[in-house]
This record gives sequence, structure tokens and C-alpha cells, in this order.
Amino acid sequence: MNVIKIKDRQELDKKVPLMPWYVEKFINFKLPDLSPSSLLEYVRDYDTFFSYLLAEGLAEGPSVKDIKLEELERLHMDSIDSFRMFLMTRTEHTNMRVTVTRKLSSLRSLFHYLSQIAEDEQFYPLLKRNVMAKVSIKRTHKPKDTAAKLEGKLLQEQEIDEFMAYVQRDYENDVASNKQAIYSYQLNKVRDACIISLILHSGLRVSEVVNLNVEDIDLKKKLTYVFRKGKNDDTFKTPVYFRQEAVDQLSAYMSIRDTSYNAPKREKALFLAVANGKKEGSRMTKRAIQEMVIKYAKRFGKPYLSVHKLRHSFATDYYLRNDIYKTQEQLGHASPETTQIYAHLTDRTMAEAIDHNT
Repeated sequence: MNVIKIKDRQELDKKVPLMPWYVEKFINFKLPDLSPSSLLEYVRDYDTFFSYLLAEGLAEGPSVKDIKLEELERLHMDSIDSFRMFLMTRTEHTNMRVTVTRKLSSLRSLFHYLSQIAEDEQFYPLLKRNVMAKVSIKRTHKPKDTAAKLEGKLLQEQEIDEFMAYVQRDYENDVASNKQAIYSYQLNKVRDACIISLILHSGLRVSEVVNLNVEDIDLKKKLTYVFRKGKNDDTFKTPVYFRQEAVDQLSAYMSIRDTSYNAPKREKALFLAVANGKKEGSRMTKRAIQEMVIKYAKRFGKPYLSVHKLRHSFATDYYLRNDIYKTQEQLGHASPETTQIYAHLTDRTMAEAIDHNT
């Protein structure tokens, strides 16, 4: 079972009862088609919107749960424009354009369901007037634009080797005066190098890495089995290949996993950490892996490097050696349009290589 999905489903079950009854109806309608993680994002977006309505006096409340459908029907476009501006300008947790667009898209989905699909006992739509139908949501980024933003922020072939060498050896020199950092590094360097190598040589998402169990790794076939994003079938894991370069790191880590992290026999997770105050290792969290990569990246001199950019680094290199469809399958993209990012990135990479060799 997907660990992240289990946690998100538990969180979803806690938050939905705090929403108006019609939101719960919408979530139940979407549950067969969307993952708990996606639905949890929906609910968080609705909580932000409903809280805004209460704060601005656009709904009486007294709580989010008490907001009536009639209050949604009375909303003007000015109210939606003001909400959009609120998201973009509030001093705390200011949202990027892509986040604002996602929140508005979440609202459109809810309002569309209430006005076009859900019915009352007389077969009339639950929502008589849909203000969100008037909201135009522009595509926030195209593959070419995304590629432009990533340019110069990924690891090229030589840099991949240099970064791995830094994680395995050179980082220790940079923190030599910090006893706590040295202790943590010596304890975790094999694990950390293994995680980074696996992502750089397979393109796995951080959520896929978090969910890996020991039994999911086949070193002989160079295969790992993962729950792919967007697929709700928790009985099937997708086989994903990793390169030979990751084999040594995986072998080294798996040989010390049990002893270094005092792994309980019941613990199936591949990547472990020992939390403060605990004696036994447990599954690493998504945040822990992200912070670990950032820690090394900053010292390496590439503070913009993240787990996702490691995935992009692999994908760019992989695309140079394969076609778009193989790259799409390796990365688990639902659409080849997403994979086109790497077509634009590799155009630049090949142009630079030609200039370099002439």
C-alpha cells in the first residue's frame, strides 16, 4: 500500500467533515477517479476560499462548514477577482501564478459539479448560478517556458559525477569543523549517496522513492517497482529501470541498512532514518529527502538544485539517448506534452555542445 496515499487519505478523512455538506458530496463523487493526495489539495483550496468568504463578509458562517449554497450563488465576478488578488498579494504564503491557477481550477471543478452534475430531489441543479463558469484560467506554462526556466539549473553529465563524488567524499571536508554535521554525515552518507544516485539514474519522483520497500529492488534486472503518480490501483506497481551506476550504491546501502538504522523486522521501507529520541529506524519522509538533497546542493555551490531537478537532470540526459515515448514511459508522464520539456532542453544542450567542440 502506498504510504503517502494512506497518510493523505487519513488527513482527507479528518478535513472533509469540516467542509460544507456539498463539498463532501463532491469529494465522494471524485474519490474513484482521483488520488487522496489530489483530493486533499482540493479540500485545502476550498478551505482557503471559504475562509476568505467569511473574512470578507461574503458568507455568514459562522464556520466554513456552515456556508450555504445560496451564498455561493450570490457571488459576483468582483468577489472572485478580489480572491485572486488576495492569493497573489497576501504577505504570508504568497502564491505563485501556477498555485493561484490551481486553486481557481479546483473551484471551477466544484462549481461545475454543483451546477451541472449534482441534483436535488426535484432533479434541479444544486447550484442555480455558477460564477466560476465566467472565470478564464489561462495555461500558466508551456513546455518551452518550463525548459527556459530550468536552463542552467540542472546537472550535466560531468556534473552528475562531480556531485556524486561530493556527496560521497568531499562534503566531509566542508563541514570538518562541525562535529554534529560530521556525525550525521558519517552515519548517513551511504544512504544519502544511494538515494541521490537512484534518482539521478532512474528519474524517480521523491514520492516514489519514499514509498520504496526492500522487496521492490531487483539488482540483477536493475529494476525497481513503484506506485506511479495518478494511478489509484494500489495492487499494481510499475517496473522502472535504473542504470548500472546506481547498482553499487544500492548494494552498499542495502548491506548496511539493518545494522546502521537498527531496522525492525516488521519495517519494509527501503530508506530509513532514526528520529530523535527513537532507537529504531523508520521510513524516511518526503521532507527529509528533500532537505537532505538541498543540504548537499548548497555546499556544492548549486543552491537551486532540488530532488525534482535531479529528476530533470536524469530526464534530459535520458532523452538525448532515447526518443520522447521511451522518456515518457521511464518518467511516468501521463502525456507526451509534459515530456516535451526535455526536447527543448536538449535542443539547447546539443547547441552548446556543438559550439564547445568547434
